[in-house]
Amino acid sequence: MRAGIALAALLLAGGAVAQGIDLSQGGPVEVTSNDGIEWRQAEQVIVARGQARATRGGVTVESDRLIARYRPRGAATAATPRAPAEGPAGGGEIWRLEAEGNVVITTATDRAEGDRAVYDMDQAVMVLTGQNLRLVNPDNTLTARDSIEYWSARRMAVARGNAVVVTADGRRVRADTLVAYFAETPAAGAAPRPQTVAAPGSPAPSSLERVEAFGNVEIRTAEEVVRGDRGVYSPNTGIARLLGNVRITRGDNTLSGQEAIVNMQTGVARLVSAPGARVQGLVVPQGAQTGGQGLPGASPQQDTPR
Repeated sequence: MRAGIALAALLLAGGAVAQGIDLSQGGPVEVTSNDGIEWRQAEQVIVARGQARATRGGVTVESDRLIARYRPRGAATAATPRAPAEGPAGGGEIWRLEAEGNVVITTATDRAEGDRAVYDMDQAVMVLTGQNLRLVNPDNTLTARDSIEYWSARRMAVARGNAVVVTADGRRVRADTLVAYFAETPAAGAAPRPQTVAAPGSPAPSSLERVEAFGNVEIRTAEEVVRGDRGVYSPNTGIARLLGNVRITRGDNTLSGQEAIVNMQTGVARLVSAPGARVQGLVVPQGAQTGGQGLPGASPQQDTPR
C-alpha cells in the first residue's frame, strides 16, 4: 500500500511561474512511497522509502529514497539564533530535498537522471551525481561523467567530466566542462518570447541558446573533427567558435591555429588568423592519402611543414 503525506505547510514564499526543473516555487510538496514515511521531528527530517515520489507544481522527483529537510519558517541565519524546531504542521519550510537511488526527475518537457540528486531550495539549484547522468529536453541531451548542476533561476546547466551535448539533429559538442544556457520559458498566458528565425531547411529554434565549452573541446561534423581549448556554440545559428590550440582534421589532413569558426549546419570549418600568428597545415596529396579527402580552402597563407 502506498503511503502519502501532503506537506501543505512546507511552503516557500510565492514567486514567478516555475521554469524548467524548479522545485523552489509552487504549492505544497506531496510525498508518497511504498514502504512508509518517517517524520523525525528532532532532526527536522522526513524520509520516504520504496518508489518514493515528491511532487511540487509541475516537477516530480522519483527515487528509491527521498529525504526532505525542513526548518521553521523564517528560521534565523548564522547571524541569528535558530528558532525552536517545528514540524510540517507548525509552519516549517523545506530547504533541501535529497533523492537516492534510480533518480528520475521530470516536468512536462524535461527529464533528468542519475544515482543521486540534491536540490537546494534557497539557491534553486539541483546537483546530479552517479552513473549515466543525463538532462534531456525536446531538442537536446546533456550528459556527463562526474556531475550535472541545474540552476533553474539562471536557466543554466553545468556538466562536468567528459561532458557532451547532442542536439535533436545530431550535432555534438564535447568538452571537459560544458555550460549550457536555456531560453526563458514564458509564464502561463504570457506572449511567447521572440525566437530567432531559422533559415530555410534548418532546424526550428532551439530552447538551448548557448553552450560554452572548456577543456579538450571537440566538435565533429560529417567530414571533419575540430579540437580546441575552449569554445562557444549557438544551436540556433549552428555556428561554433573555438579558441586556443585549434586543430582541424579531415582524413590525413590537418590545419592548426588559434581560432576556428565551424558551421555545423553546412559542415564547413575554417581557421582564422590571429594578429601576428600564422595558420599552419599539413595537406597530404590526394593520391597519397590513406583515407578521407583534402581540406578545402587551403590558402597560400598556410605553411606546409617539410
